[in-house]
Amino acid sequence: MKIDTILFDLDGTLINTNELIIASFTHTLENHYPGRFTREDILPFMGQPLADSFKTVDEKQVEALVKTYKDHNLAHHEEYVHAFKGVAETVKTLHEKGFKLGIVTTKMRDSVELGLEITGLASYFTTIVTLDDVENAKPHPEPVLRALDKLQSDIGAAVMVGDSKYDILAGKNAGTLTAGVAWTIKGKSYLADFKPDFMLEEMPDLLTVLGVTCNEEDRALSC
Repeated sequence: MKIDTILFDLDGTLINTNELIIASFTHTLENHYPGRFTREDILPFMGQPLADSFKTVDEKQVEALVKTYKDHNLAHHEEYVHAFKGVAETVKTLHEKGFKLGIVTTKMRDSVELGLEITGLASYFTTIVTLDDVENAKPHPEPVLRALDKLQSDIGAAVMVGDSKYDILAGKNAGTLTAGVAWTIKGKSYLADFKPDFMLEEMPDLLTVLGVTCNEEDRALSC
């Protein structure tokens, strides 16, 4: 079956929010537990829901920790956030070629919409599934299946693209093809351990995977 649907994770895949996320965790943990957490302690939190991360820190303070994080994160989006190299051009090409595009993320909707607006990507996605929309977050298949249902797409015609094990496992659990991104902050070899069907060295590689032929005006893309 020919692929006609691409589902993307957001943070660390389409847009570079890595330093924003680390800064927000650092601010939150320093505010509540001064001197206890390093950058290395924070990296394993990335890719999972905030509440799940903070439960491992202090189950009794999850709500307060999430609030501190969100306040800092939303206030500093414009300072940190930008699209990864080749993302805007690739997504634009896929949209123009008629692919159905969706976002599947563990973020909450307000920060998702802000990130897409800042990076100019908002108009390309007709479906966005956030943590607010599901009972079970990735790696559970529910978010992926919800997006496919909204897009009226077949499982066998879809690929889930992401930078973390949660993205790859969610796609596999739902039955889609999967693509990892080599620019993941956790390292390409880490992501390769979860055996995605494809590994993208840069986002335009997705066009090659899909057999998309670039137009003359798209020569800047590696397809």
